[in-house]
Amino acid sequence: MKLEAATFVRLRRLAPVVDDVLGAGEVEHADQAVGLASLAQLCSQLFDAYHCHHPGEISKVQLDALESQ
Repeated sequence: MKLEAATFVRLRRLAPVVDDVLGAGEVEHADQAVGLASLAQLCSQLFDAYHCHHPGEISKVQLDALESQ
């Protein structure tokens, strides 16, 4: 699934938040928490869009993950 230009820009803008949190091992600032919430929302939208186009693939991967637990 090809990303729209605006979505790509948003992901690029939010990537440093993930790097900061991973580097520190914690969420240190409110702006990081807000960035993580924005990233979660964007990830959810991307998942939903991918699922609409490839529902069978998503279901198989989810089942495989459950079986491996």
